[in-house]
Amino acid sequence: MGDPKQPSAGAPPPAPGPLGASSGSSGGQGSSERRAAWTLGALLQWTQTKFQSAGISNARLDAEHLLAFAIGCSRMTLYVEHDRPVDDAQRARFRELVKRRLTREPVAYIEGKRGFHALDLELAVDRRVLVPRPETEHLVDWMLEDLVDASGAVIDVGTGSGAIALAIKHRRRDLDVTAVDVSTDALDVARANAERLALDVGLVRSDLLADVSPPAGGWRAIAANLPYIATAELATLEPEVSVHEPRLALDGGADGLDLIRRLIAQIVQPGVLAPGGAVYLEVGYDQAARVADLLRAHGLAADVRADHSRVPRVVRGRVG
Repeated sequence: MGDPKQPSAGAPPPAPGPLGASSGSSGGQGSSERRAAWTLGALLQWTQTKFQSAGISNARLDAEHLLAFAIGCSRMTLYVEHDRPVDDAQRARFRELVKRRLTREPVAYIEGKRGFHALDLELAVDRRVLVPRPETEHLVDWMLEDLVDASGAVIDVGTGSGAIALAIKHRRRDLDVTAVDVSTDALDVARANAERLALDVGLVRSDLLADVSPPAGGWRAIAANLPYIATAELATLEPEVSVHEPRLALDGGADGLDLIRRLIAQIVQPGVLAPGGAVYLEVGYDQAARVADLLRAHGLAADVRADHSRVPRVVRGRVG
């Protein structure tokens, strides 16, 4: 999921003047000359400044993504052809995208896609699911390391867009992969991603593991990126998250660990985890020690792995 930053105060500013239908000018030869001055490079720089003034993180990167999407080119083209003029139709498309971003709608929702796991997978995403985060890739990597010489069945609990399940299946076609979610909307998104990517993943509606039966011998690995934001903290998150992403995928209860506790209680039931099997849990920036203690209290060996920012991010619970 990732830990969002605090929101910026104030209402979103209006769309940029240079992106308007007439660039704020009054017609004639002078107007044409001013419109022609809006090149890829000029639009990119102007939009970056506008996003920065609106308190948007990664302003340059967001501007690159949206301009390339509007023009139908790669981000590299924005630099190789930075002097290329942008015509009225292209500016009109770009203007609408910028307006949406200034309401703090995530770029991934605007584009309708997000690359995941070293960009090996391009996942369709919209407001029915969380935007996949780089932090979750650490969970996938750890699972793949542990499964390198293993076979059997694995399950992704709370799959959302299908990111974890599809990344595992993409790298290990021999594994039997199941993905579950309580949200039928999320399962529709995951199913469409699986079909488009031609990855054979079983999809089941289930409240955690309550409505799915473990395979004979138990699950070899269980992955879960569950809601872990404390309820009281939801209103303090950046608008990209608090306004646009689904609350069901964010709210982890009073201390953020309600669903993680429930899942751990299910996992330790007889026959759920295979001998030597493990559960991999993505957690909030300050939750790893508590989650590790929960796993140990239920008889599992616990380890923690940090993300690229050195934040303890993934907790593994393993059958001894």
